[in-house]
Amino acid sequence: MYRFLLSRQWVILTLLMLALIPTMIELGFWQLHRHEHKVALNTVISNSLAAEPVSAESLTGPGRHVRHDDLYRRVTAKGTFDTAHEVVVRRRTNSDGEVGFHVLTPFVLDDGRVLVVNRGWIPANDVQTAFPKVPAPAKGELTVTGRLMADETTADSGIKNVQGLPDRQVMLINSGQEAERLGKQVLGGYIEQTSPAPKGGSPELIPDPEHSDIGPHMAYAIQWWLFSAGVPVGWVVLVRRERRDRAEAAEKATTPEATPAAV
Repeated sequence: MYRFLLSRQWVILTLLMLALIPTMIELGFWQLHRHEHKVALNTVISNSLAAEPVSAESLTGPGRHVRHDDLYRRVTAKGTFDTAHEVVVRRRTNSDGEVGFHVLTPFVLDDGRVLVVNRGWIPANDVQTAFPKVPAPAKGELTVTGRLMADETTADSGIKNVQGLPDRQVMLINSGQEAERLGKQVLGGYIEQTSPAPKGGSPELIPDPEHSDIGPHMAYAIQWWLFSAGVPVGWVVLVRRERRDRAEAAEKATTPEATPAAV
């Protein structure tokens, strides 16, 4: 009755469905992990933004990695901007989705060490091969406040660290690369400046990250698991339909045709 399941067509179909079930289950767990990561990151961001600012040197130092729990923590530093060694980061967008640059300025602390400061966004104005005109920061010694960020890497950001870029342009914000470029001790990570606000509103300060939306990952996880449950159900439906069709065909084949009545 079910010998058709041993046919080449049905063996391939059954193996395909057996392979789909664990794949869909795994995809569901992948989305669940993304959901959990998003929830955990939102918690870190919320706690960090709510905390009182602390000294940048208390959370990072030369060659150190920024701890996950310290991401977006508000920190302060006292020193002077070194605009002579300023660079810009290519292909960065503002809150309106416009493509431009982030301005990366070394901030020299009182002890000579350097803190990398992302002063904000400026438009590219369709010219990306030359160093743009960057509004100058406040001169002299001052205190800056910003959100502490981890170094950007190719693996984490997905951004390729392209070589041969125009002068004073980079693709990634990385304290190790800045230490090599400047020949100085550079604190690990960098900060996104939040104060003092620039005169004239440029560079455009980077806004606080969105941390209320957890995204659709949980819904996607449930969706994949429902798909995995539907695969065996669909297989049973197909088997029963095939069995019925074969039974009907066999019945027709064994039923004699009616003889026409004599005139």
